[in-house]
Amino acid sequence: MANTKTILGFIAGASIGAIAAILLAPDSGAATRRKIADKSGDLKDAVKDSISGWLDKLRKGVDGEVEQNTFPTMKSGVL
Repeated sequence: MANTKTILGFIAGASIGAIAAILLAPDSGAATRRKIADKSGDLKDAVKDSISGWLDKLRKGVDGEVEQNTFPTMKSGVL
């Protein structure tokens, strides 16, 4: 759980820093909007990848628990 909070904190900090840097940069409005759109797309991809990774870990954990808690006769395929 602490690892999840650390990752979320890092993503949030990086996002805030990127937005602040973009807004303080001396670019035109169109260039700034384009940069914001690009960064938001990158953030969306990073969040999707993180959630996908967490779901994969959860599925593997659940599958492992089911395998461990299955009766011996069910493991061998004999019922």
